Amino acid sequence: MTERLTAADGLVVVDKPQGISSHDVVARVRRLAATRKVGHAGTLDPMATGVLVLGVGRATRLLTYLVGADKEYLATIRLGVATSTDDADGEALATAGARDVADDAVAAAVRALTGPISQVPSAVSAIKVDGKRAYARVRAGEDVELAPRPVTIHAFDIDVARRTVVAEGAPGAGTDVVDVDVRVVCSSGTYVRALARDVGAALGVGGHLTRLRRTRVGAIAHAVTLDQLTEATETHGQMPVLAMAEAAAAMFPVRRLDAAEATELGHGRFVPAHDEPVGETVAAVHDDRLVALVERRRDALRPVVVLVPAGG
Repeated sequence: MTERLTAADGLVVVDKPQGISSHDVVARVRRLAATRKVGHAGTLDPMATGVLVLGVGRATRLLTYLVGADKEYLATIRLGVATSTDDADGEALATAGARDVADDAVAAAVRALTGPISQVPSAVSAIKVDGKRAYARVRAGEDVELAPRPVTIHAFDIDVARRTVVAEGAPGAGTDVVDVDVRVVCSSGTYVRALARDVGAALGVGGHLTRLRRTRVGAIAHAVTLDQLTEATETHGQMPVLAMAEAAAAMFPVRRLDAAEATELGHGRFVPAHDEPVGETVAAVHDDRLVALVERRRDALRPVVVLVPAGG
């Protein structure tokens, strides 16, 4: 068997399947990339599917900027049943049902959670409390209270609301509920599970998430399945990646460099600014290579992250 080549530096955008963790995806990609230098830009719960952005090699240094990017989701909120995890993986805590909940009341509850809000994250989350993950404390039987945090819900749109009865095997089986399909565009740090919980609480019937699909991270939306990634890797002998310059162009404005400017930035020195906005991160590119991420300070561009050192 031919030895697999280590993947080039770049991003890999995986369409995460349901039922596995983001860390499982990272482990799979590490094997395909033939390197352990793989990281991700924000996890998805095992129940969730969709866009999971991973960085390989030097591209892991881009992930910090993607973690803070806005994200878009398609989700289904079930009203009438509250669960221990605010999603369908938990146990039913209350089954008030939603037979008498009117559509206009649902719309009003959603509108109230649009814009800048203060959100209490789900207790079963990866947030650390005194050095230990909140979900680990909950599983150990502890009561966990997380502090509210400011987030922004740029869009919280209802697609359709369906009245149904919970099937056997799901939390609250036999309960009359309303399933609401929604689209959410939100700032980093938002818990869509918590939105489901809070809509249900506002209506007095409880709520949880039964479906969550991330469709976009920043400007990055196109993803491939793990099977497609595996097939491409086996076909070419090396895992394909989105080149760093191409990835950065999807995230930031681009400044094209000449050879002298590329050398200066590669040494960590400033270069003259053109019309770049002050304080905004810009991708500095030369010969289709991402040399650095830069920010304007007065009349000069200062390297924030050097990706291609001079001579590299």
